[in-house]
Amino acid sequence: MHKQAIPAIDAALTPRQGVTRLGQPMSYNRAPACDLAPWIGRLYVTAVDLPPDYRLDCSLLNDVAVIRIQLSGQWTAVTGNGVMEMGKSALLFGPQMKAMPISVTGSFISIGFAVRPGTGAAMGWASTTNIIDRLFHLDDVGLPGTAILNQIDPDGDAEDWLLVIEAVLRAEVARRKLGFPDPITSRFEVLSYRDPNARIEDFAKDCGIGLRQLERIVRRDFGMSPKQVMRRARALDMAAHLRGVADHEEAEQIMLRYYDQSHLIRDFTKLFGMSPRQFVQRPLPLMTLTLENRQARRLEAIHRLEPGAARPWE
Repeated sequence: MHKQAIPAIDAALTPRQGVTRLGQPMSYNRAPACDLAPWIGRLYVTAVDLPPDYRLDCSLLNDVAVIRIQLSGQWTAVTGNGVMEMGKSALLFGPQMKAMPISVTGSFISIGFAVRPGTGAAMGWASTTNIIDRLFHLDDVGLPGTAILNQIDPDGDAEDWLLVIEAVLRAEVARRKLGFPDPITSRFEVLSYRDPNARIEDFAKDCGIGLRQLERIVRRDFGMSPKQVMRRARALDMAAHLRGVADHEEAEQIMLRYYDQSHLIRDFTKLFGMSPRQFVQRPLPLMTLTLENRQARRLEAIHRLEPGAARPWE
């Protein structure tokens, strides 16, 4: 299996929220307020200083929809609905089936939050399959993008920005009288964090539903089949381990989820477009930031980390 190595660093970056023990950029991220937790998985602020004309080429791979408020930087993304370019903007990124190429020129600030699976049906997209690998301006899908941009003070601090977003979301939940996600969806989300090698058939039986019904629910709320969700979850945990933003006490368990080296390389290359070795040898700051946010959410969801506690990679 792949041996742990020190992941590459892009020396041009100066992350304002500091770096991990291995020198990887970090964001300011935290769990949502308790009243928003049924719909929101994690909030984050990432601020990075770069030379004015420096172009950072990277990619993202998120397992849930993410709303991102880009306060600065000139961004380009290669999405399922074409190449999109944007500056200051409020955006909905659908979950990705494979890594989405993305670049940013100059210093940037990105604020946002993960949307928990099952929330979309109440927020405007009837099925997550409609947004998978795609990118939308919030106003175009009936969400309060302009309202968020107008209320964020560019001179505020990270926590001020997240409180503004939570206030807007709280009003949106009340206005829409938002219902809770399907409990099957919520249970499957936690299962993907806890044991992505679990048997789908056993999970359906434990929930008291048939396998076909589970398939319909998962495709609606995750945008892909249950097996694809689990394969991606397994790869995301391995990717976080390789970038040094996972719990080192889980390292052996994460690696043993793959039968052998060829199994790891095949799955990893399909999702990330590169081998595990290349993934370590290349600076991938945007990818690492998204992996770190997911791992923080994951460890809290499976009760390996108390909310607000120091994370293992800090």
